[in-house]
Amino acid sequence: MKLRNALLTAAWLVCLHHEAFADNTYILATGRRDPRMYAIDLKEALKPQNNNTPNAIVSRSKTALNRLDGKLLGDPANVVISEDGKTAYVVNHHGAIDNDEFLQHGGRGNIAVMDVKKMTQRRNDNTAAALELHIDSGHFGAVGLVLLHDMFVIGNAESHLTEDGGNRITFVDRKTGSLRGQVELALGNPGFACPDFPVPFVSPHGPPSPVPLLSPNPGWGCFPDSNGITLGTASNGKRYLFTANGGTDDVSVIDLAAALAGDKTAEIARIPTQIGPWGIVTSPDGRVVVAANRESQQVAFEGNTISFIDVDLAASAAPNAEVARVLVGTSDPSAQTRPFIPSFTPDGKFVIVPNFRSNNVSIVDVSLALAHQPGAEVARIPLTRPADTDGVVRPARPKGSAVTADGRFAVISGGPRTTFVPSGTVWIIDLHSRTVVATVTGVGNDPYGVAIVERDD
Repeated sequence: MKLRNALLTAAWLVCLHHEAFADNTYILATGRRDPRMYAIDLKEALKPQNNNTPNAIVSRSKTALNRLDGKLLGDPANVVISEDGKTAYVVNHHGAIDNDEFLQHGGRGNIAVMDVKKMTQRRNDNTAAALELHIDSGHFGAVGLVLLHDMFVIGNAESHLTEDGGNRITFVDRKTGSLRGQVELALGNPGFACPDFPVPFVSPHGPPSPVPLLSPNPGWGCFPDSNGITLGTASNGKRYLFTANGGTDDVSVIDLAAALAGDKTAEIARIPTQIGPWGIVTSPDGRVVVAANRESQQVAFEGNTISFIDVDLAASAAPNAEVARVLVGTSDPSAQTRPFIPSFTPDGKFVIVPNFRSNNVSIVDVSLALAHQPGAEVARIPLTRPADTDGVVRPARPKGSAVTADGRFAVISGGPRTTFVPSGTVWIIDLHSRTVVATVTGVGNDPYGVAIVERDD
């Protein structure tokens, strides 16, 4: 009897812990073409009665003030949470633009600084109450974001009003928004003449021209057009930035100390990958970087692998710095799966990979991958969407990923771009059972980045 009571008590405590965890845990999803941040109550999302509904959405926060004619502005593509969990830094890829009008690339990026507590309060739904200020990204087509103690490090993927032509990593003061410096990445070697554009830039000199306006275009390959950015730490404690270069099909390695000393050419190496990488993430110990090989910018062809990069080898510019490459989303090496934004589990043992084209999520065992063992993709979870408001069942098209602090759940954002809003989706995957346990509908339109926060009330 005593043993039974003890077991019941233990079970009750486990449930109590889970409830306490879920009560103040929220998913923040970028609405992208619907320029609002969506706050989703994790506990509510996990309730069966809320599955395949938008019921768990608590609030939608504007990432810019409305235009004078009432149009919603903003282009939230990425989100990073401050060290204390109180602030969300939302990267507006093209700044405060109207997505219905701005149908190209190369808008001036900005960071919307937003109050997490206000973002997760129902009374602030569909308002800009959580928005504190905008900080200019220092260049065009901002995507990747790394937080240093006093600065933002921003990957800028584009040039002015063009999708190609980006080679700037900017350093911006977190308090004042001042542009403190830039790293100018070297041009690629595509096998044809590149535009006259010196690195580092020398004035007077015009912008890079001609460059392709939109991808895919065979003229790509001169500019790295960096998407995601992450920070790795070598075994000697020295830190390096890694950028996913969609334009040159590689990953840049940047000496952070040199960059912070004002060296504009602090890029020390390029690591070739399968094809244009987009999402990039570092293991919890800082020693391994994973890049998702998304697509070519030159031709209409998408990747199907993730690359594992050893930080120590990359720091020495070793040609074998890519220590593993794992097929994801398919068992057919010729199939295109378009892996997007990967995430590590908190223990560093697994990588979660949303595969846009194959409409599934891969779970990759890191130890198996690094040992070049077969079967490193230990799970492949299909994703589906319920019918949209027009009655059409569209493909899942997953993009963003995040993992809860306890490693229990993976959160995936996705859904194709539509002509109506809201139409995006967030899936919650139980990493113990490796199954989808909840689906939240009506989350933005073409959502990208997601984050998980625990609100301190």
